[in-house]
Amino acid sequence: MVSKCVFPVAGLGTRFMPVTATVPKELLPVSFSPLITYGLLEAYEANIKEFAFVVSKKKKAIRDFFDNEISFLSNDSKQLKHIEWHNQLIKNCEFEYIEQKQMLGLGHAISTAESFINGQKFAVILPDDLCYSQNQVLIDKMIKVSNQYPDSCIVALEEVAIEEVSKYGIVSGYYAKDDEIFCINDMVEKPNIDKAPSNLAIIGRYVLTPNIFSVLSKTLPDSKGEIQITDALKVLAKSGNVIGVINKGKRFDCGNPNGLLSANNFFKEHI
Repeated sequence: MVSKCVFPVAGLGTRFMPVTATVPKELLPVSFSPLITYGLLEAYEANIKEFAFVVSKKKKAIRDFFDNEISFLSNDSKQLKHIEWHNQLIKNCEFEYIEQKQMLGLGHAISTAESFINGQKFAVILPDDLCYSQNQVLIDKMIKVSNQYPDSCIVALEEVAIEEVSKYGIVSGYYAKDDEIFCINDMVEKPNIDKAPSNLAIIGRYVLTPNIFSVLSKTLPDSKGEIQITDALKVLAKSGNVIGVINKGKRFDCGNPNGLLSANNFFKEHI
């Protein structure tokens, strides 16, 4: 059972400047709800109710947003539905805030949550990747696969255009039982097209075993001085302990303005 989820949200959101000088990127709206709410709802649908936000000291607004229920009446049924979502999360979930004092990479951000995880298997959701499925939400699908491979870390994968591989961590390996489960034996961070082992890219969903923390503690910083989760997972992949789950739903890269606009256009019609 996975009962805890980490949300690394300490980033500066530079692609949305100047608005993110004071407003966290994660609170930018998609329809009536902030971007981060969709990640929380995805985890909630997977029966996860304990959330840790890895934040910087400039992200106080995230804490403020989830401090209280919203009391507001509206004639707009869609708006009311979003308010109900918010209040449901506040009533039923626990929130913890962990300050990442230096921006030293995703691996470092995850490692700051070790005491919160307390030796359990856990999920990680990057809210920039807004995922949508009419059926089973992606993180729940990954947890089910994790139950089949209890000693393995699970990562979400998506097929990307070959000209896009230099933007992602790209994996190599082989399909297991079907075209949705991929056994990973290696990964390359942002390879050139001619060096990419596949077009399967890691996207912002993980189900991690607690031994990831010991691997992260031994992971060396990259050329930018950052500790990357892909470097730690690469170590585990060499021993066959990383499994990929192919995302068959829609994904919006809301880490950039065009992706956020696309998400708004889609959710305006579908949610």
